[in-house]
Amino acid sequence: MMDYSKTLRNNNKIYSRTSSHGQNQQYSSDFSLRFVFSGNERYDIGKRHLSIYPDSFLILNRGTQYSTDTDSSMPVQSFSINFDQQFLEDFKEYWAFTDNRLLTKSNYKQRQEFDETIYPFTGDIMYNVSHLKQYLDNGMHDELLINEYLTHCLINYFSIYNEEILKKAEKLHFLNQSTKIEILRRLNLAKEYLYSNYNQNISLEDLAEHSCLSVNHLLRTFKQAFNLTPHQFLIQLRLKRAQLLLKSTTYPINEVVNLIGFECSSSFIRLFKTHYKITPLKYRQIA
Repeated sequence: MMDYSKTLRNNNKIYSRTSSHGQNQQYSSDFSLRFVFSGNERYDIGKRHLSIYPDSFLILNRGTQYSTDTDSSMPVQSFSINFDQQFLEDFKEYWAFTDNRLLTKSNYKQRQEFDETIYPFTGDIMYNVSHLKQYLDNGMHDELLINEYLTHCLINYFSIYNEEILKKAEKLHFLNQSTKIEILRRLNLAKEYLYSNYNQNISLEDLAEHSCLSVNHLLRTFKQAFNLTPHQFLIQLRLKRAQLLLKSTTYPINEVVNLIGFECSSSFIRLFKTHYKITPLKYRQIA
C-alpha cells in the first residue's frame, strides 16, 4: 500500500492515503468522489455524520466544508478524485446535450450541484475506479489514459445519480417536482443514517427524527423510493457488510455477527443463506 497525490496537467487531482488514526478538517476546492478500499472513514458535514465503507462512496461539491475522522483497528485505504471545475463543466455540457443523455437539459440547468449523500459503490464505477487505482498503484503515468478513466468515472457517477436521485424522486407519489426532490433529500438522510449506524440498535423514531419526517410518512415514502422498508434495507445492508468482513478479515462468525449488529448467530446464518444461497462459512472459503 502506498500513499500518493497526483495533479494532472488539466488540474484534475487524485489522492491515495493509508492510515489508521487521524482527523482532518478542510473544504472541498473541487467536486470530488470519495472512496475507501478497506476499513471505513467518517465525514462530518455540518451536523451530518457519514461513514463510507468499501461498498459505498460519497460525493462532495465544490466549496463544501467537512472534516474526516479515521480510528480503525485495520489500515484504512482512502482514495479520492477531485475534478477541475472547467473539466467538470465541459463534461456536464457534453452530457446534457448528447442524444443518449440520462440527465435532461432541464435537470442540467436546474441542478448545478449534486446531492452530497452516500451512493452504492458497485458495477461500472467500482470497475473503473478499481482499475484506475491499480494503474496508479503500479506507478503508471499516462495522462491520456488516466483522463479516460476519469471521464468514465463521471459517466458512471451520472448514471448512478440518475438511478439514485432522479428516478427515485419520480417514484414518490407527489405532483410537485420540488416536493419530490425535498422528500427524497430527507429520505437520503435516513439512508445515510442506516449506512453509517447499521451496527447499532436503530428505532423508527430515531430514523424519522433524523430525516425530519413523521414515522408514517417515513415508512410510506421510503418504500416508494427504495422498494424496501427501512428494516428490510437495514438487513440487506448488514448482510453486505458481513460479506465484506468474511472476505477481508479472519474474524470468527460470531464476531462478524456482533460487528454487523445482529444479536443471534443462527438468525444471521439463516438470513445469509436465504439471501445469497450459500452459508457464511462456504462464502468465506470461496471469496
